[in-house]
Amino acid sequence: MSDPSSATPEGASVIHDLGYRPYTGPRLGTAAIARSLVVTGFRNAFGLGRSGRSKVLPFLLLAMNVVPALVVGGVLAFGGLDELPIGYAEYASQTQVLLGIFVASQAPVLFSRDLRHGTIALYLARPLRSGAYAVSRWLSLLGATLVFLALPIVVLYAAALLVELDAGTQTREAAVALGLALLLALALSGVAGLIASWSTRRGFAVVAIIAVLVIANGIVTAIQGISSEEGRSEVGEIAGLFSPYSLYRGLMVAWTGADFPTPPTSTSMELVYVGVLLALSAGCLAALVLRYRRVATS
Repeated sequence: MSDPSSATPEGASVIHDLGYRPYTGPRLGTAAIARSLVVTGFRNAFGLGRSGRSKVLPFLLLAMNVVPALVVGGVLAFGGLDELPIGYAEYASQTQVLLGIFVASQAPVLFSRDLRHGTIALYLARPLRSGAYAVSRWLSLLGATLVFLALPIVVLYAAALLVELDAGTQTREAAVALGLALLLALALSGVAGLIASWSTRRGFAVVAIIAVLVIANGIVTAIQGISSEEGRSEVGEIAGLFSPYSLYRGLMVAWTGADFPTPPTSTSMELVYVGVLLALSAGCLAALVLRYRRVATS
């Protein structure tokens, strides 16, 4: 048997065919990567695909948000009522604390964690622009927030139809509530995402988001209450422009007839409220994109 080493001259290179096959499947572009990131982020917001402990808080908050709607549906069905005890749009106003905690706790999961562990560099090393990454994460948070807001509305709507309340009226009121939920979700996702993108510590981001939302809402609510008692409703009407929650409540009163102090009193002011919510969302999203462009170049 010949010596194998004699087949190759000394100092020469050898190529060994180990049988590896190159990837021959379709190569998806940026859009496919972004879609995958949105879906993964949405799942992560509810702890899906993560550890069991990560699922506890989001699903606990979701259950606490939905159970009252189930109770209301039961009371409506077995109590012989001819209308819902609480309006579709009013429900989110009553559970705004749970909503705030949910958004504040899950925004850092989508934004702060990648910054803290440095995995953002891996995402941006792929053919994915920093702006696309930011928008994808924002869409994930927006989708999770919409589910949190819309699920109780769906439960109440189903209960109303089961007891044969007027389908046209219930559909119209539920549609208005869903429209208001979308406006609120846009604003909250923008604010929470932007704050979370500036902190690598989840705890700091959670506290900062809750503080911004709660303090702004508390100040506006106090001003509206005082202005209503003093007969200066125009002051409270303008003050309502400075908090996502007060903007939501103002439109809720104007569009559903619910009771709350100093709502917008004219169509033009209602349009201003809608415009401020949309502008807040767009401004936060633009700032979020700029933030991640800086991260990509640093």
